[in-house]
Amino acid sequence: QVQLVQSGGGLVQAGGSLRLSCAVSGPILVHHVLGWFRQAPGKEREFVSGLMSGATRYSDSVKGRFTIERDNAKNMIYLQMNSLKPEDTAVYFCTASTGADWYRPDYWGQGTQVTVSS
Repeated sequence: QVQLVQSGGGLVQAGGSLRLSCAVSGPILVHHVLGWFRQAPGKEREFVSGLMSGATRYSDSVKGRFTIERDNAKNMIYLQMNSLKPEDTAVYFCTASTGADWYRPDYWGQGTQVTVSS
C-alpha cells in the first residue's frame, strides 16, 4: 500500500517562496508518476506538476516558477514554489500513480494549505 505524508505549506506574501515535502512509502517504482495537484476554494482539483523516470511536467500556470524534485535515497518528493501569486492559494496534494497516468493518481496525500497574500 502506498502512503504519502505531506509537510510544509503555510502563509507567504506574494513574490515569496515555499517548499512542500512529501514522504513516499510503499511499492513506488521509478516508472510510476509522482506529482502535485491543488484545489482552490470553489474550484476543481487541478494538475500542478509531475515526475516520472526523470521526465517532468508542469501546468502552464506554474511553469518557470515551480520545480518538482525527487530524492530516491530519502523517498521524498518536493515542490519548490517561487514567485508565488495570490492565485496560487490552494490546498496542495502530493500524488502517486502506479498506472503511469500523469493526470489520474491512484493515491493522494492528506493535503496542505498554501495561502499567498497580496
